[in-house]
Amino acid sequence: MAQVYKTDLLQDALREMCSKLEGIQGAVIVSIEGFVVASYSPLQTDMEEGPTNSPQVAAMAATLIALGERTLSRLAQGDMLRLLIEGSDGGMLVVPANSRASIAVMVGREAKMGLVLYALQQSSKRISDILEGDVS
Repeated sequence: MAQVYKTDLLQDALREMCSKLEGIQGAVIVSIEGFVVASYSPLQTDMEEGPTNSPQVAAMAATLIALGERTLSRLAQGDMLRLLIEGSDGGMLVVPANSRASIAVMVGREAKMGLVLYALQQSSKRISDILEGDVS
């Protein structure tokens, strides 16, 4: 029986989520320290890295998450449920997977945010289970 690694399971979860949606530029699981745990980009080939595999993207996402959590805590608004940064050409959505990692999805302008948010929430449970080792 072949051995299955957590990173492979995480990449499969990201791939499955991204394949259901249009306008996705990539997805990344980021540790709270700002490291890439796993990533997937529909544009990625074996020869080149996609935009989500960049250490800079992971570091920026971790910084935004920390700032968001600190802001909500300071304003007594509870735990962060999601973070949305939207620009003129696209944006990034982030949801916590567990206390040590979050999932960030980069979307183009044409993406349907409601569908992306729904898929992201659904995938975060599966990704959390994989990270915690609760995979059956």
